[in-house]
Amino acid sequence: VIGVVIGKTDVRSFPDRKNIGTERYTFSFTIRDSPTYFINVQSWGREEYIRSLSESFRVGDCVTIENPLIQSKEAEREEKFNPVTPSCYKLLLSENHSVVKTSSCYDTDTRLLSLLHLPVKDPQDYYSLGDIVANGQSLHGKVLNVLAAVMSVSE
Repeated sequence: VIGVVIGKTDVRSFPDRKNIGTERYTFSFTIRDSPTYFINVQSWGREEYIRSLSESFRVGDCVTIENPLIQSKEAEREEKFNPVTPSCYKLLLSENHSVVKTSSCYDTDTRLLSLLHLPVKDPQDYYSLGDIVANGQSLHGKVLNVLAAVMSVSE
């Protein structure tokens, strides 16, 4: 699978239920290869492997993923922590079988670069900041998708 990385989480650790007293590490990222399709990728493993893999690329890089495991996703649980994707699958990376290679998007396919800036939600599924200000009371307690641009950054 070749795609541009459009999102990435930080490395996290969890107690290993199989080996009490040790921890397993994980991080995930989302890749996109067309305007319509993108998929979440998750990796679990030893700290050295996960940190090294996470540090090997960043959002905006093009990656080639070889030999991922394809799994059905558990939508309710997984989409709490990852972007909602149009696929009912996710890719799982294995330290022993999978390989992630980075390359310049210019070398791979310049069309991938344009995918980096496309929204992952339906354009009709957003609220503008003006809508929120005008209808704040009726929206109280609802989860909303917001489409906004950063105008400035300061202290």
